[in-house]
Amino acid sequence: MLYAIDILGVIAFSISGVLVALSKRMDPFGILIIAFVTATGGGMLRDVLIGDTPVIWMKNPTYVYLIFGSTVFAIIFRNKIDYLRTSLFLFDTIGIGLYTVIGVEKGISAQLDPVICASLGVMTACFGGVIRDILCGQIPVIFRQEVYATACFLGAICYLVLRHFGVDNSINFIISGVVVIAVRLIAVKFKIALPSVYKD
Repeated sequence: MLYAIDILGVIAFSISGVLVALSKRMDPFGILIIAFVTATGGGMLRDVLIGDTPVIWMKNPTYVYLIFGSTVFAIIFRNKIDYLRTSLFLFDTIGIGLYTVIGVEKGISAQLDPVICASLGVMTACFGGVIRDILCGQIPVIFRQEVYATACFLGAICYLVLRHFGVDNSINFIISGVVVIAVRLIAVKFKIALPSVYKD
C-alpha cells in the first residue's frame, strides 16, 4: 500500500513540475530536471536526515523511469489540458496529500517522536515544491499565506491519531491523504489564508 501511494505521489508531483516548467517555457532537459526535483526533493531530504541512504530513487530505478514517463506524457498531452493553472493545482494538491502520509510512516518506521514524524510528513510533501519554485524563480507557495504546509500538518496529525487508535493502515492512508487534499481545496475555494504579520 505504501509503495503504491509513493508511486502515485511521484506521478502527481512529476506532472506538477512539468506544468510549472512548461509555463516558464523551458527546454525538454529543463522540464525533466524540474519534474525530477519536484518528485524527489522532499523525499531525498527526508531520507538523508533519517540516514536512509542511498535515497529511494537510487535504490529503485523504477522511480526514475516513472518520472521520465510522466514527463513525456505531460509534454505530449499538454494541449489537452484546457486550464493549466487548475491542472497544476490539482496535481500538486494530490501530491502533497500522498507524500504527507508517506513521510509520517517513514518517521514511524525510524521510531522517531510523533512530532518529528509529523514534521517529516510536511517536509516530504512540501520541499520538492520549494525546490521547484526556487529553480523556476518563484516564491515557494509554502512561504506565502496560502494554506499549504498547514494542510499537510493536519493530515499528519490525523494519521498519527488514527494510528494510535488502531485504525487499519490502508484506511488510515486514505483518510489522512483525503484530509490534506480536502483542507487545501476548501482553503482555496473559500479563500482561507493564514493571517499576515504585516500591516497594509
